[in-house]
Amino acid sequence: MEERRLTEVFKWLHRHPELAMKERQTTAYIRNILAENGVRLMDTGLDTGLIAVLGTGKGPTVALRADMDALPVQEATGLPYASECPGVMHACGHDFHSACMLGAALLLKERESSLPGTVKVIFQPAEEVNHGAALMISTGLLNDVRLFLTGHTYPWYSAGTLGIRPGPVMATADRFQISIRGKGCHAAHPEQGIDPIPAVGAIITAVQTIISRRTDPFASAVVSITRLEAGNTWNVIPETAVMEGTVRSMTSAVRDSIRQSLKQVAEDTARAFGCEATMEYEYGPGPVVNDKGICERAEETARQLGLHVEMNPPAMIAEDFSEYLKMAPGALFRIGTGGGYDNHHPAFTADPAAIFPAARFFAVLAEKELAQLQE
Repeated sequence: MEERRLTEVFKWLHRHPELAMKERQTTAYIRNILAENGVRLMDTGLDTGLIAVLGTGKGPTVALRADMDALPVQEATGLPYASECPGVMHACGHDFHSACMLGAALLLKERESSLPGTVKVIFQPAEEVNHGAALMISTGLLNDVRLFLTGHTYPWYSAGTLGIRPGPVMATADRFQISIRGKGCHAAHPEQGIDPIPAVGAIITAVQTIISRRTDPFASAVVSITRLEAGNTWNVIPETAVMEGTVRSMTSAVRDSIRQSLKQVAEDTARAFGCEATMEYEYGPGPVVNDKGICERAEETARQLGLHVEMNPPAMIAEDFSEYLKMAPGALFRIGTGGGYDNHHPAFTADPAAIFPAARFFAVLAEKELAQLQE
């Protein structure tokens, strides 16, 4: 696979972004390239996404994963290959991820007969809405995978740099909604009702102590209240008020502790104001925890290939790659792509020069991990 060809693939994908569960054109484009190069494809039974298979079918199986979906963002990069779809943009680098893993698949195809096992390359839909990984897993086609590898664009490193860190690297991402019920009345006579708004203010203040006073100071965690809603006019005390927010943590234990504390703080504080509080809590992706041994071998591989390695910082954003790690160990690496604008920003860009080195890194590492699993 030529570097020039991979760059063309990346630019095509960037021009044709598709939102989660609508990646039909993307799926067809990648499928055609793989088929033209003789790469076997598995029947997932899904409308979008695909799994390529390389190897002799003997020995262990490892997986490389790319995500494919774009974001509802209006592009503001000024690139000559900018999005041709108004209001939709690859603002998180999934076009880069797909081009990279496509390149890895084609490099592995060149060595297919000598691979000491099987490599499955996953092109996953719907990462941005946190259920694409679960869909791919539900096919049952990944049950034999012994470890999973993936990468993610990182604008704060230049092309040719990899961020490798063992242990927790990405956080949980949970949603909560707390509803407070009082008793509505005319604002001129608050004594005739039970105002939920003071209860909301007290809950907001009390919630801050969950991190500062109830959570281990050496544990990374965030509780953010991001939406408030109460009443619809200026002279009526409302019956109810609602707050919504997110919980981020690096371990499942801290996540569960925060959930319990949120419920207790909300209910007890509301009761002190004569109100009633109820909480809805939705678990999102779990933490991404990198396997130490894989990271050590990845660093060695990267340096052998002439890549610069950094110990990248953990992030409180989430990734549904964590779903695969419930099945087998694995690792997520940060791929330096430059640009200077963070993921999800309208001016986010990824340097195409980083594609081929990353593709080669994943191809070589996948082959090494297969050999490691046979020892």
